[in-house]
Amino acid sequence: MSATLRIAGVGAWAPGAPDWQHLRKILRGESAPADDAPARPAGAVLPAAERRRAPDGVRLAADIAEQAAAMAGIDPATVPCVFASTHGEVAITDYVCETLARAPLELSPTKFHNSVLNAPAGYWTIATGCTAASSAVTAHHRSFAAGLLEAAVFACAEGTPVLFASSDVASTGPLAQMTRTSLAFGVALLLAPDGRKGAAIDLALADAVDEPFADSGLALPGVAGDNPANAHALALLQRLAAGTTSRLRLPLSTGLSLDMEITP
Repeated sequence: MSATLRIAGVGAWAPGAPDWQHLRKILRGESAPADDAPARPAGAVLPAAERRRAPDGVRLAADIAEQAAAMAGIDPATVPCVFASTHGEVAITDYVCETLARAPLELSPTKFHNSVLNAPAGYWTIATGCTAASSAVTAHHRSFAAGLLEAAVFACAEGTPVLFASSDVASTGPLAQMTRTSLAFGVALLLAPDGRKGAAIDLALADAVDEPFADSGLALPGVAGDNPANAHALALLQRLAAGTTSRLRLPLSTGLSLDMEITP
């Protein structure tokens, strides 16, 4: 399998960097994280009623997806989407587990509704009026590469732009001892198979790398934390920010990796 796509739009959110413009400057070493940046994603694309009940993971996914679609100049209502996450909405999962153990009848239907992995896709498609295909992907520490592959295959097979968003929020409760994700981070890419402007990305399947993934010199220490999926996304963003031709290989499964060449 090999494919060539254009990255027509990019969205990003990290502490001190609420959008791709801010994060790109940080990755280039041109600025530091902003002290006055919003502490939480706004989720402005969501209707007010939905925004009030939406958890941080949904707000984060909606923010980055909206940025990528706007940068590409494409109507999000027309674009298939793929949402990926390593752990999903950990705070709500912690609440659900604690409530079921303590008082099952007190479980909030709204919070249970928000606990499923495809909640961001649901909120996004309702908010934008998108009737195109949507999916949710998780592959633990390889979730970023797995979601990117899913989106790339769909874009090539159907000959259509596809919106891909990968995000995780900070862990809480006993689950934090296992997930060890301490900060929220998200990235969205609008992948297009046609002649749109944007960096070209050539993707191919390759044998799995023997050594653990490592990418030295990443900016924003602590954002990736112990979440390899975030580190993988940051590695790709760092190459996009640099604006030079580069290669990146990300672990995809026990036997495969995703090999990429990024060309400005």
